[in-house]
Amino acid sequence: MTRSDLNVVITGASSGIGRALALEYAANGAVLGLIARRADLLSQLAASLPVRSYTYAVNVTDARSLAAAGADFIARAGCPDIVIANAGVSAGTLTGEPADNLVFEEVLAVNVLGMMLTFQPFVEAMRSQRRGVLAGIASIAGFRGLPGASAYSASKAAAISYLESLRVELRGSGVSVVTICPGYVATPLTAHNPYRMPFLMDAPAAASKIVRAISARKRFFVLPWQMALIGWALRRVPRPMYDMLFSHAPHKPRRPS
Repeated sequence: MTRSDLNVVITGASSGIGRALALEYAANGAVLGLIARRADLLSQLAASLPVRSYTYAVNVTDARSLAAAGADFIARAGCPDIVIANAGVSAGTLTGEPADNLVFEEVLAVNVLGMMLTFQPFVEAMRSQRRGVLAGIASIAGFRGLPGASAYSASKAAAISYLESLRVELRGSGVSVVTICPGYVATPLTAHNPYRMPFLMDAPAAASKIVRAISARKRFFVLPWQMALIGWALRRVPRPMYDMLFSHAPHKPRRPS
């Protein structure tokens, strides 16, 4: 199957990595299902693409609306070959701040529950056709807990474990599960980070690497390669040393109260 044969569904498609993925797949002729909260940005993106695309202004925590979007895409375009759960949110959180409770809840809901709800409308259709790829965008932030980013690190660690569980569940079904763990990518989510971001990638370059990893059906892919090495090392640092090294690390900004 060539890329031009593909039906691809992408969440968080209105900006950042999701938008770059849409552009990458569109350049190769794929039919797209684009999901994001912001209808205006989705419409602008769809109008700029040289391929058939269907847009759905849906929050990925809304199970009913996502199910309806999935059913509509299957009815119009057929079973997707690739579903990319890319939608995500990030903000600094502190456990001692009750004002962060709703932020913590939102980060976990979008980054974990939203990933599952993204895949849910398509799993049985893919299984019945014994083909397809479910790809989830996790993060290197899920490898170890980062101070001041407890909700985000927890959500990405949960996403990594969820995707592994799903991959094992679907083994032998013909449906592959791909876990993508980017390092720092220049997107609206990272634009206000007040600290140095090593090996920062632009979104188009990241999207190109992600598309190749999905095409190869890699079980687990970290990008760029430098962050793969850092991630490998971080997971092996003894806890006492990790605590000492990262206790004074800069924090991601919290949302204003």
